[in-house]
Amino acid sequence: MSETLSRDLLDSSAGELVQALAARKVSALELTDAAIGRIEARDGAINAVVVRDFDRARMAAKAADAALARGERGALLGLPMTVKESHNVAGLPCTWGFELFKDFVAPADSVGVARLKAAGAVILGKTNVPVMLSDWQSANPIYGRTVNPWDPTRSPGGSSGGGAAALAAGMVPLEFGSDVGGSIRVPAAFCGVYGHKPSYGLIPTRGHAPAGVDGVPPPLLVLGPLARSAADLQLALDVLAGPDELESVGCRLDLPAPRGARLSDYRVLIVDALPDVETDEEILTALNELGDRLVKAGAQVTRDIARLPDPARARELFMGILDTALSRGRPYAQPGNAHDYMALLDGQLEVRRAWAELFRDVDVVLSPAFGTVAYPHQEEPDWSQRTLTINGRATPQGAQMAWPALALLPNLPATAAPIGFTKAGLPIAVQVIGPYLEDSTTIGFAGLLEREFGGFTAPPPL
Repeated sequence: MSETLSRDLLDSSAGELVQALAARKVSALELTDAAIGRIEARDGAINAVVVRDFDRARMAAKAADAALARGERGALLGLPMTVKESHNVAGLPCTWGFELFKDFVAPADSVGVARLKAAGAVILGKTNVPVMLSDWQSANPIYGRTVNPWDPTRSPGGSSGGGAAALAAGMVPLEFGSDVGGSIRVPAAFCGVYGHKPSYGLIPTRGHAPAGVDGVPPPLLVLGPLARSAADLQLALDVLAGPDELESVGCRLDLPAPRGARLSDYRVLIVDALPDVETDEEILTALNELGDRLVKAGAQVTRDIARLPDPARARELFMGILDTALSRGRPYAQPGNAHDYMALLDGQLEVRRAWAELFRDVDVVLSPAFGTVAYPHQEEPDWSQRTLTINGRATPQGAQMAWPALALLPNLPATAAPIGFTKAGLPIAVQVIGPYLEDSTTIGFAGLLEREFGGFTAPPPL
């Protein structure tokens, strides 16, 4: 196989690459070398793949080729990919962007990384994040700033921004991220790729924590894949999902199939407004035009947002739980009251039940993934002082948490999918929210949108 052909293959989906590997149309080492070549050629302008493990990747690729030659098959056997910097990979730094942790090297793989490797994935390295994964940008004092492949003056999103940028720029076909405040869906939306926030608890989070931390899974936090097609999200989810070792003794995973095989099978609720949240008119236009196309395709579409659980109350509960989780262990953090926290969890359960009731009459909920497209880089460290200009008005950045929080508080699966571009040529995305543990429904619906209306488009080279 020529170097040119193997490099061109990198523009294929992860699923197509796995099939090409199994058919021996390309070797894992050829693909790995081609991906390394792309990173070395393209990442200088983007700064996405900040921890590089190319020597071990080549060794893993050679082992994958030997396995393929023996007739072995695996869901990801021989596929080169990256993972977010915050995942433990044995022998690699795991800093979470903290200068304090710049010398910390993970002693073992996280559960998720171990599952990817067991499925045959070749880990090329790790992608950039903001400090403590706490921004919708991806910059930190150790690795610097990642830029958006569509416009280097703008954010690629965060905190899985390095991974989304690497995908969009064609460096890798698959990425493993995390999401507690939109950290998968916002980068996917900003970079025009696909990202899936799984149902809470579906993928074990053990091994995804700052240096020295090994405790209970944080509330709301999930791990999940990013890719350039919806089908690749499902491919990765099938590898990553399942109980951790303590639960696996008596539990097994049996997720339901998608609720529909065609767009006409679906009952769709479109949510295009939330209290006190400004949303870009171009995003709303694209969302509502999508709704019109769904009607023409035979779907049942409603815009009765009164069906949603009280958004203001839900946002209050979400922020209370999130603030408690993020403040734990921080200097000068005030201890919380356990009974107050349990009251927040009671409220969360009420919201979960209300969403479950909604999904008796609706199959998916469509909303913006974020209230604006990729925005210019911001240097202001104080979130309370940050604003975003939306529809010509300066609005508080923090208010945008409402869109990703729609699915976070009730523990629901949500898939971000590209649906178009602004007049300035920046990607626009939709967020597909579905019933708890019906992850295949949101991914499957995103796949139907991709099939019927188009999906990922590569940005021009920087």
